[in-house]
Amino acid sequence: MQTAQKTMVSIPFPSRWGIHAAVGGRPVVYGTFNINSVTGNRVTGTVNFRGRDIPINGYWDESTKQIRFDSPYATYSGNLTIFDDPSIRIRHSILSGRLIMKPPSLQAGEYGTWIATTDTSLTGPPISSKALPPVGVFLTSNVLHGGVGR
Repeated sequence: MQTAQKTMVSIPFPSRWGIHAAVGGRPVVYGTFNINSVTGNRVTGTVNFRGRDIPINGYWDESTKQIRFDSPYATYSGNLTIFDDPSIRIRHSILSGRLIMKPPSLQAGEYGTWIATTDTSLTGPPISSKALPPVGVFLTSNVLHGGVGR
């Protein structure tokens, strides 16, 4: 009898992500998002949209693949999805969801969306490989590799 191999998907850390966000119909803003640690369900790191690292603190739920974190200016919530590209042995980790701006931001009370991606080497069998990843994967990958927002 063969046993199915179970691959545990988790949020990579420490990790650097490309991120973009749109708030209140305003143009998309690009930046970087760093997850420094995940201890238990606590997440710490930074987000940087304008050249300055802003601390974030939040929560990660491994069973539901959901993240929620706060910066001094916004609250973010979202979900992790995975896209594996076995042809180039890359795993794209994708966090995406909604955000709400908070004081002291001039956009306090406005809602928006965000997406962040990072790539890691695919070391095992692929676990998710749809036809194409969402377009945000390519946009935020460019942030990490110097193509956008620099």
